[in-house]
Amino acid sequence: MSCTLKLAVLNGQPEIFHTLQGEGVSMGVPSIFIRSSLCNLHCTWCDTDYTWNWEGTPWTHENDALPGYKKFSKADYIQEVSIEEVANILSHYPCKNVILTGGEPLLQQAGWEDLITHLRNIDPDYRFEVETNGTQLPNSFLQEAIDQWNVSPKLSNSGNAENLRLNEASLAYFASSPKAWFKFVVQNEQDLEEIQEIEKRFSIPRSRILLMPEGRDEETLNQRRLWLADLCRDHGYRFSDRLHIQLWGSKRGV
Repeated sequence: MSCTLKLAVLNGQPEIFHTLQGEGVSMGVPSIFIRSSLCNLHCTWCDTDYTWNWEGTPWTHENDALPGYKKFSKADYIQEVSIEEVANILSHYPCKNVILTGGEPLLQQAGWEDLITHLRNIDPDYRFEVETNGTQLPNSFLQEAIDQWNVSPKLSNSGNAENLRLNEASLAYFASSPKAWFKFVVQNEQDLEEIQEIEKRFSIPRSRILLMPEGRDEETLNQRRLWLADLCRDHGYRFSDRLHIQLWGSKRGV
């Protein structure tokens, strides 16, 4: 049994925070986020690059062009936290919707098993969502225990090779699950063809697909959201904005 989780660090503490869900089908729902560290993908536009862009690694990021940007120290940005400590932090919030995010949370499945079991022994009303890149097949416990999968398969605009970002077995599972919603991060109108290829290849119901503009600031989102909204309307997809960027800007812990 795993008794710890490797979590991202914010101001010296595990990155666990109470906010509104900013993306996807649950946008606007009060939620507690638990941000795990570690990821098996390395998206060039990732806004949580402190969970994977470690010192000494070869990965590139858009922020490389920013003055003073440098890769992150694992020792400073990963904290190993006991299940009991995570549960104690959650107990201080008046909220039962818990979102397991990352990084890629499904790299730590045993730890989430322990946490879910522990929390539901305290209160069976806890509800769990997982934000995943769709490359990891959840184990049988999580398949049963998780209430909602927020699956975000990565397109070529992420900078990841196709054999890394598209996993046949896991995407086939999510496509067949009534608990799964799919969110694609869109940079330009040409991304639509790639989305439709993935939709067809894995038989993803179009009614469960959301398209979201890529952007970490309001100016970029403004440039992309209007034509993307039109595209969603014309092709029958749901539109997802980034509510937390609109409300608070590109900040951590919101």
